[in-house]
Amino acid sequence: MRMSSLMVKTLREAPADAEVASHALLLRAGYIRRLASGVYTLLPLGVRVLRRIEGIIRQELDAVGMQEILMPVLSPIELWDTSGRSARFGTDALPAMTVENRGGTFVLGPTHEEVVTTVVGAEVDSYRQLPLTVYQIQSKFRDEARPRFGLMRGREFLMCDAYSFDVDQEAMGRSYEAAVLGYRRIFERLSLEVEPVEAQSGAIGGDVNHEFMVPSPIGEDHFVRCSSCGYAANVEAARSARLLAQASSTDAYSEVATPSSSSINAVAKLLEIADLAYVLKSIAAFDEEGAPVLAVLPGDRELRLPHGWRLFEDSDFALHPNLVKGYIGPIGLEGLRVIVDSAIVEGSGPYVLGANRADAHLRGVVAGRDFVIGESMALAETQSGDPCASCGSALELVRSVEAAHTFQLGFTYSSKMPGATVATENDGEVPLCMGCYGIGVSRLIAVIAEEHHDEAGLAWPSAVAPFDVHLLGLGMERNEDVAQAVAKIEAEMEAKGLRVLTDDREASAGVKFADADLLGCPVRVTVGAKGLKAGTLEVKARLAQEAQDVPQAELLAAVGRLLA
Repeated sequence: MRMSSLMVKTLREAPADAEVASHALLLRAGYIRRLASGVYTLLPLGVRVLRRIEGIIRQELDAVGMQEILMPVLSPIELWDTSGRSARFGTDALPAMTVENRGGTFVLGPTHEEVVTTVVGAEVDSYRQLPLTVYQIQSKFRDEARPRFGLMRGREFLMCDAYSFDVDQEAMGRSYEAAVLGYRRIFERLSLEVEPVEAQSGAIGGDVNHEFMVPSPIGEDHFVRCSSCGYAANVEAARSARLLAQASSTDAYSEVATPSSSSINAVAKLLEIADLAYVLKSIAAFDEEGAPVLAVLPGDRELRLPHGWRLFEDSDFALHPNLVKGYIGPIGLEGLRVIVDSAIVEGSGPYVLGANRADAHLRGVVAGRDFVIGESMALAETQSGDPCASCGSALELVRSVEAAHTFQLGFTYSSKMPGATVATENDGEVPLCMGCYGIGVSRLIAVIAEEHHDEAGLAWPSAVAPFDVHLLGLGMERNEDVAQAVAKIEAEMEAKGLRVLTDDREASAGVKFADADLLGCPVRVTVGAKGLKAGTLEVKARLAQEAQDVPQAELLAAVGRLLA
């Protein structure tokens, strides 16, 4: 490919809305262009990177026995009514988009569990056809409230989603492990260091699931890990052994006036309490069944909102006058389910908490003595330094980007979708036991770019680069010897299967070198009149500090070593 015919326009400056390096460099190097918020066009260079990522994914998923299918983007909303997930449309958990046409209401697929369960259920009748795992590489649509970072979080993106089908939980576990093995190989080939961590299932459902996290300073997610025992989990699912201290006083609690102090910080300041953990938060919400619930947690932590819960809004408080916003506490509330964070144990305290009336709190409260810990769960987000739940060592908080997510769905969908059963060996019939595995394919372009760049531009790993070699002809429009040498080298490298991008433009050496660094191909080969006279060519790996002069006869060997 010659740059004079390649559709690429490099930019010296990044657009103002490019907040992170990967977004800025992909725009500047002409890989992507913004069409609307969260919607991007991949230009030829971007498509070449995408196709190489897709190729690696296909090779590794095929190698663990998966079969590729292609499902429609549009699915009738009745499928989602059957699974019950249409009720969650428009929420952060499932920001689905719908379209109306003469055939009814259709969903622009944010994910494909309902569709694939229906498809496979119609094709598979017997346990003899299992195990079966299918995958597709397909566009997904999500009405993200806050698209950002270019391809990292968009409203339309390309995903590889795979689905396994087995006769029971034990067999599904084996399919899950095979998929995880395939994922590990994919990320190794993409030169991404990922860490599988425990996670919450969110809108997808199921019990066991893992996120594949890439540590990154621009990540919107965090996970905790223990360097002693290897435990790792997303902050939304992480468990710690944190326990608040036992109360040293036996005095009864008392009510104190806290006028205009409805926040944790305001109460702590007014009552001169140094440790915010002992000013308890009592947060009103609706649980997954729509029933009101009170979550009680230490005041120094944010609530890890359980899946399916919704926080009270002002209109909800108006319908529940016994819950005084900013002054709620678990003492004296009747008929309300109260769940207490696992760090708050019997005898711990003393605490300050809401008195359930405006401008008043209770001080000197002891857990278990003054309010019952009926239900306990990890409500508070885990933080760096908390003790590991497995070994007690200090946990480390790591900022990260999610590259993939795997789920053991079990019977979450097959128990609801008609026809999703198979005949067993003993002439019985059981629902299909499912797993689900997703990789954000177009997102990976940004993830890799974020991990592989420097101040000058992109620096693609060889496995995904749009071209293997960026061949620069200096002054070739004026020097026939340089032009002929470029054409000969180009032909020789392509005959060896190398992908070559030749810069044949009428541009200065400085412009060509700068664009080569910006585009980020692994190896740069420079042909100039001075080198030709000396019988050498300049060869440079993208991230090398210095170029090397190589005899023309040794060029292919030198390039091969650098690519390896």
